[in-house]
Amino acid sequence: MITTVTVSTITAITAMSAQGLAGVLGAAAVVMLILFLSVKELAGAGTSEASGRIASFATLPIIPLLIAFAVIVIVKVVEILA
Repeated sequence: MITTVTVSTITAITAMSAQGLAGVLGAAAVVMLILFLSVKELAGAGTSEASGRIASFATLPIIPLLIAFAVIVIVKVVEILA
């Protein structure tokens, strides 16, 4: 009996901490996406060669972050509908 209660408690705590970690990582991904999009737009408005390079380098991480954002949105919509 004690083993069952302990195992179920540990499982519940692990599940809660995994959800919390996923939320933090999701929030960090969204913040980074906003940051990179802002940098790309601001650097793209410049006319110098350096600003063009910054804009092109900022484009690189945007695609994976957009995919992560899409996954986050899909998961949240499925949670709401289910």
